[in-house]
Amino acid sequence: MTPQLSNPGLLLCALLGVLLGAGGFTFHEGEGLAYLGDDSETCANCHVMRGHYDGWQKASHHAHATCNDCHVPQGLLPKYLTKGENGFEHSKAFTLQDFHEPIRIKDKSARIVQRNCVRCHGDLVSEMLERHGAPSTFACSRCHSSVGHGPDR
Repeated sequence: MTPQLSNPGLLLCALLGVLLGAGGFTFHEGEGLAYLGDDSETCANCHVMRGHYDGWQKASHHAHATCNDCHVPQGLLPKYLTKGENGFEHSKAFTLQDFHEPIRIKDKSARIVQRNCVRCHGDLVSEMLERHGAPSTFACSRCHSSVGHGPDR
């Protein structure tokens, strides 16, 4: 006797169970909980990030800032929304092998980094901000590109 799958509720529950099971398995096997923390070594799990991580270890910010301090917004909700968005985009790109190597920062992420530069170094750059306008009109990384990831990326 074959089971009845004509019941839409049963079919929906089965589909949902398969999706949740596959998603849970993938999250567990990919050590997804590690990505919710602030350990910079987690970022180097993907080979395309290894050079950036190695450079960060040699850079001046290594002793003062983690990857998240620079690359995600402050605040619980913005931080985890950005981590989720980046995680989805990275997973999709790596799964489909559709990424530039070496990996490049996107405009939205560059704006987050810029805001975090100004947040940490506001006292040092306050006069420059007054002279040149909003932080979005210049990029700290234009002159200080080796600060976060070192000269040997």
